[in-house]
Amino acid sequence: MMFLISPAVTVAAALLLINGAEATQSDRSRAAAHFSKRHPTYRAATRAQSSNTSDYRFFNNRTKPHLVESLPDVHFDVGEMYSGSIPIDDSNNGSRSLFYIFQPKIGEPSDDLTIYLNGGPGCSSEQGFFQENGRFTWQPGTYAPVINEYSWVNLTNMLWVDQPVGTGFSVGNVTATNEEEIAADFLDFFEKFEDIYGIKNFRIFMTGESYAGRYVPYISSAMLDKNDTTRFNLSGALLYDACIGQWDYIQAELPAYPFVKQHASLFNFNQSYMNELETTYEECGYKAYFDEYFAFPPSGIQPPKYMNYSECDIYNMIYYEAYNPNPCFNPYRVIDECPLLWDVLGWPTDLAYEPAPTTYFNRMDVKKALHAPMDVEWELCSYDLVFAGGDADPGPEQQGDDSPNPTEGVLPRVIEATNRVLIANGDWDYLIITNGTLLAIQNMTWNGQLGFQSAPATPIDIQMPDLQWNEIFEAQEGYGGLDGPQGVMGVQHYERGLMWAETYQSGHKQPQDQGRVSYRHLQWLLGQVETL
Repeated sequence: MMFLISPAVTVAAALLLINGAEATQSDRSRAAAHFSKRHPTYRAATRAQSSNTSDYRFFNNRTKPHLVESLPDVHFDVGEMYSGSIPIDDSNNGSRSLFYIFQPKIGEPSDDLTIYLNGGPGCSSEQGFFQENGRFTWQPGTYAPVINEYSWVNLTNMLWVDQPVGTGFSVGNVTATNEEEIAADFLDFFEKFEDIYGIKNFRIFMTGESYAGRYVPYISSAMLDKNDTTRFNLSGALLYDACIGQWDYIQAELPAYPFVKQHASLFNFNQSYMNELETTYEECGYKAYFDEYFAFPPSGIQPPKYMNYSECDIYNMIYYEAYNPNPCFNPYRVIDECPLLWDVLGWPTDLAYEPAPTTYFNRMDVKKALHAPMDVEWELCSYDLVFAGGDADPGPEQQGDDSPNPTEGVLPRVIEATNRVLIANGDWDYLIITNGTLLAIQNMTWNGQLGFQSAPATPIDIQMPDLQWNEIFEAQEGYGGLDGPQGVMGVQHYERGLMWAETYQSGHKQPQDQGRVSYRHLQWLLGQVETL
C-alpha cells in the first residue's frame, strides 16, 4: 500500500449444462487431483502440522520467547511460526526496535529466505502476512481465516518486517531522512535476526510492494555493500506495483488519462468530463511526452518534469471525480464497488469504517500471541510520517524521503549483481499505473543499455488448477470441475537480468488478487522456472 498525493471472491456463476459438460467437469477434477499429487507442496499447508517443537528447525533457547503457539480465531495449527521485536541502534538503549513475523518453509527444509515488505511509507507488513502471501489468510468480507494454498511458505522461508521505525508494531524515535538510513536500520535488525535464528549462508531474496519499490533496492544495495555472502547473499529481488521512478509525474500524472480511457466502463465518466480530461492531457504536455518516450527501444533519456498542480493535476481530477459514479471507489483496485467489505485490518480502501470493530492486530489477545508491544495502537498505515525530514524536506515522493529514485542507481546495481529481478504491475491499479512503471523502466540504464529494446508481448499462461476454491465448488452440486487452469493472465518480458510482468485482473496487491500468478513469480525469482 502507498499513500496518494491527495489526503485521503464474490463469485457469480451461471451454469449451462449441455451434453458432455459433466464429463468435462469430471476431467478437470481429476486433473486438479493429479496436479496436487505431482506437486505436493501446493497442498502441504492443508496437512496437520506437528506441534512438537522438536520437529521445528529454528526452535532453540533464543527463539523460544518468539514462538507463536496459536493465534485467536485461527482454528487450525499455525505450525512453526515466530514473531516479536528486535532492538536496533544499540546507542539508544533498545528504545528503537523492528517487529517481525517469521514462518519457515513447509515440508523439505530450504536455505532460502525471502523478505517481504509492504509500502506506505509507514504501512505494516502484517498486511502481506495476513492477506497476501502468508500461510493463512483472512480476506475482507470472509468469516474466518483459511489456509492460503498459494502461500509463499510452500516454497521458501518467509520473513515479514514492520519497517521503518514508526510502522506497525515497530517503535522508537523517527530519525531517518533518506533510504540509506532506512537500509542501515534494517541491516542492523537483520544481522541480529540471523544470529538469533542461526541463519548463515542462506540465499536472500528481497521482495515488496508499492513504496517498498524504494525500500527494497536500497536495502539490497546496502547488502551488496557488505560483501559478505555468509550473512547477505543477495540472490534476487521482486517488486510489485512499485514506486521506482519519479512517481508524481512519470508513474501517476502522465499515464492517468490513458488508464481511464482504457478502463472507461469502470470509471463511467460522462463524455463532457472525458473531453475535459483529454484537453488537460494534451495542453499540459502529457500526451506529447508519453508519445515520445513510451517507445521500444527507448527514444532517449527522459527529461525531468515538474508538476504544475494548480492547472495540470489530472491524477487528482480523476481521483476525486471517481467517487461520484462510484462512492466506494478504490484506487488500489478500480474494479471494486459498494458496499465496502469489512476488513479485519480496518482499512479496505482510502476510506475508513466509522463505527467499526477493533482491528485484528489491535486486539489484546492477538498482541499477546504475537509478542507485540501491548501499548502500541497498531495502524495498517501510520498517520505520522516515518521520515524525519517532514514537510520541510519533502523529497521526491512528498514523504520526507530525500533519496534519489531507485532507477537512477541502486535498482540497476541490484539487477546487474543478481540478474534476477522481477518487476510486476497489476492492471487494475490506479495508484501505480502499469504503463507508468514501464515508462520508468524505459528511463533506466542497466547492463549496458537503456530500457527494454523490444515491447513486452509474451503471454503468461498459468496452467496450475485452482486450489483455493476447489473444495467449495466440489461441495455444491453442479459446480464440480470449476477448478481448471487460469490460462493467459498477463504479459512477460525479459532482458539483461530484468523480468517484467503485467498481471491481468489484479490491483495494487498482486499476491492477494492473483495468488496463482504471484506464486509463479516467486518460482521464477527462486530459479525454479526460467519463464513465467
